[in-house]
Amino acid sequence: MAGRSRVNHQSGRTTLRANGLRVLYDGGCPLCRREIAIYRRLRPRRPVDWVDIDANPQAPSRYGLTVTQAMTRFHVIDGEQVVTGAAAFVTLWSALPVWRHLAAVVRALRLLPVLELGYAWFARRRLRRRCTEESCRAG
Repeated sequence: MAGRSRVNHQSGRTTLRANGLRVLYDGGCPLCRREIAIYRRLRPRRPVDWVDIDANPQAPSRYGLTVTQAMTRFHVIDGEQVVTGAAAFVTLWSALPVWRHLAAVVRALRLLPVLELGYAWFARRRLRRRCTEESCRAG
């Protein structure tokens, strides 16, 4: 899939339920927390483990990521792959009721590059704003 960032997962360092996803999110970001809360209320088609990296800053290292990398972009671990940015959202949406239809539209219309541009713009500003509020652990 175009736009999907891949990093080799170091197998054996953590256990993920079969066919499951692991979502790394910034629980210190109010907007991020609200969005994840919406997703968590749904019944996913695949098991999803939710990892708040603000509360659990050592978690990203299990996937070969630094806290800075994990705070800078949204990450979803799908099997042996670490998926980032807009592609991570599409991966997560694919497992969620209703949202999976949006994921299918994004894929069918090849909108991932456009979503990635929007996400990259948002992510830069989110982290910059979070860091100016003296609650930033990413740097």
